[in-house]
Amino acid sequence: MLSNSKTHFANFDEMTHSRLRLSLCLIAVCALISIACFAFPIYVIWPFRHQGPTELQFALFVKRIGPWVATICAALCVFALLFTWKSLHSRMARTAAVILFVLALGGAFLSRVNIYEQMFHPIEAPRFESAANAKLDPNDMVIAVRVSGVDHAYPIREMAYHHVFNDTLNGEPIVATY
Repeated sequence: MLSNSKTHFANFDEMTHSRLRLSLCLIAVCALISIACFAFPIYVIWPFRHQGPTELQFALFVKRIGPWVATICAALCVFALLFTWKSLHSRMARTAAVILFVLALGGAFLSRVNIYEQMFHPIEAPRFESAANAKLDPNDMVIAVRVSGVDHAYPIREMAYHHVFNDTLNGEPIVATY
């Protein structure tokens, strides 16, 4: 009888460790997916980085559904963490689980923030220099605008980060965009 009890406890411990590993893997995968819902669209849409049409379409799809997917992943992390917390005996395992949970929450929060408003804010009052004093590389491209004989040039390098320049040319308000 005693050896049967030991076998039963060994099987129970094995099942417990298996469930524990599965729960920790679930927390890790959910944290990665949650962070990816935020990071992937930013990586694809980053200025001066080539985007293929399929890649851009997928990034915009992820940006649209990302907040929901990241929230579901964070909720799954909560349930998995509650399910396994008592079984996590080492500090390192608990710390890793909490860090992954915080990453999942961070991804869920950040996927709801419109980071593009932070990245691509308009320049309200651009400063201009004469063409002779402008510090441009010979290969730099500009968008040139002429209104009633007054010219302004907007460097593409700056436009890529702001996308919009609000300006006034010869008393006329204009918006230069890229």
